[in-house]
Amino acid sequence: MAPKGILGTKLGMTQVFDDDNRVVPVTVIQAEPNTVAQVKTVDHDGYSAVQLAYGARKHVTKPLAGHLTKAGLDSARVLVELRVDDGSDLPELGATVAVDSFARGEAIDVTGTSKGKGYAGVMKRHNFAGMGDGHGVKKKNRHPGAVGACATPGRTFKGMRMAGRTGGQRVTVQNLEVVDVDTEHQLLLIKGAVPGSDGQVVFVRSAAKSKNKGGDA
Repeated sequence: MAPKGILGTKLGMTQVFDDDNRVVPVTVIQAEPNTVAQVKTVDHDGYSAVQLAYGARKHVTKPLAGHLTKAGLDSARVLVELRVDDGSDLPELGATVAVDSFARGEAIDVTGTSKGKGYAGVMKRHNFAGMGDGHGVKKKNRHPGAVGACATPGRTFKGMRMAGRTGGQRVTVQNLEVVDVDTEHQLLLIKGAVPGSDGQVVFVRSAAKSKNKGGDA
């Protein structure tokens, strides 16, 4: 089965009741139909992929406008590429992908940009344990500790986990579950939390590592 994917806007979180009347926290994603803006093949591009276009924007560069015109689009807010297996049935250029391509109970991965948290210390940024809070610690309880390496090499290595800007990065949460699909309002209800703040665009695609990819349907 070829992997599926769709771009949508994160609306926020709420809760629903399952068949056993248990509360299930869900994230609501409004995924209006995506348009296939490009189809890549092994013969032409060296690999198989489908480029999806979502939303619209006011200003579009001339190269992008010419690219989107081939699929019958005037503009696009976001473009994303979905790799597919060689030999899979590829959709036609200009075709649409809607929420009904996913089924209830299906395992998915969701990719988005995490919330920016500004400048943070090592305990918040890297989950350092810190030091004790006894009276003799002074004001070092949240400090990172030593970062040097003596006289040799006499410098701090690149990539050392230290304080700095955290959040605002591309994050993928794997093996989430589709709780419900609302085709009338073009909504996906996904169990648990997904990256990003409300109003951000996220990418929902078939789970890469889960065995349960088909759902109930």
